[in-house]
Amino acid sequence: MPLIEDHHYLKICAQLASSLSISIAAARRKVEVVAAKEGKKDLQSRKEIAQKILDQTLKQDQKNILSASASF
Repeated sequence: MPLIEDHHYLKICAQLASSLSISIAAARRKVEVVAAKEGKKDLQSRKEIAQKILDQTLKQDQKNILSASASF
């Protein structure tokens, strides 16, 4: 996997890593795996995939917070 040094892409991966409590390298691999499954190789597609995964993760986190607070 070649090193991609696009600031925006790395920032999204860092946010994803933080949200999932994993390393940035693991977050990048997660994005790379999804991109490979979808047959997408360009940087813009990877940014979109990373953002989509991040959005899904944040939405799930929000649901967990809401359900936890509803149980009190």
